[in-house]
Amino acid sequence: MSKRNSQAAKSAARERLREERERQAKKAKIKRQLVVAASVVGVLAAAGGIGYAVVQANKPDYWEAAKNDKLVKPANTSGENGTTVVVGSSDAKKTLELYEDPRCPVCASFEQTVGQTIDKDVEDGKYKIRFIGATFLDRGLTGEGSKNALSALGAALNVGPEAFVAYKSALYSAEFHPEESDDKFADDAYLIKVANSVDALKDNKDFQTAVKNGTYDKWALEMSDVFDDSEDVRGTPTLMMDGKKLTGSDGQNAPMTVQEFNTAVDAALKA
Repeated sequence: MSKRNSQAAKSAARERLREERERQAKKAKIKRQLVVAASVVGVLAAAGGIGYAVVQANKPDYWEAAKNDKLVKPANTSGENGTTVVVGSSDAKKTLELYEDPRCPVCASFEQTVGQTIDKDVEDGKYKIRFIGATFLDRGLTGEGSKNALSALGAALNVGPEAFVAYKSALYSAEFHPEESDDKFADDAYLIKVANSVDALKDNKDFQTAVKNGTYDKWALEMSDVFDDSEDVRGTPTLMMDGKKLTGSDGQNAPMTVQEFNTAVDAALKA
């Protein structure tokens, strides 16, 4: 091979090598650009995700938002915000105030043991009942069953006082009342199932719609505030008459037997 041909071959080889290096450099640049772009997108997505999480964390939950709903008072109520719920003859001179939380297991035991006695006393005009609903167990145990059940009780009250009393008894019954830790009353379908055991509420579309739509959710919160603001009442069940607690033989807790209840009520009626 001549010297000239040898130099030409070397020049051609160097040119090919230069072109190949340029191609590799261009590919590397494009790759770097893609990596940077993907990183920017990832950062933005992460920032967006964090932003969304922060928004969600600061967003009020359903029941917090319900405080700002328009108040719908159930029929058969009176007083400010419709939170005075009295069942019985207006001619009855005395009023027994009954404070209960729907999730409360002791309230369930009380209703199962003493409930029929109270119903008969009210029917006989011995005294009236004022019901004050509480929801503090939702705070203590977490959940929303107390509030949801109290709202459903508002829907029953809107149907009528008898429906309200019967539904309350059903909710506290051994058949339907859940364990304290089981937030079963948070389920609208379960509340409707319980209601179907009550003649006045069975397949009652208005009642069911009110439960599903949360028509009386705001009312339930207002009622709960009445309990929270009540002096000398910190737990459930609590019974009051003429501003004094009715207690069992221990002098501290609500009377949990028919005999203890009758003794406490008779003494209060004579006072």
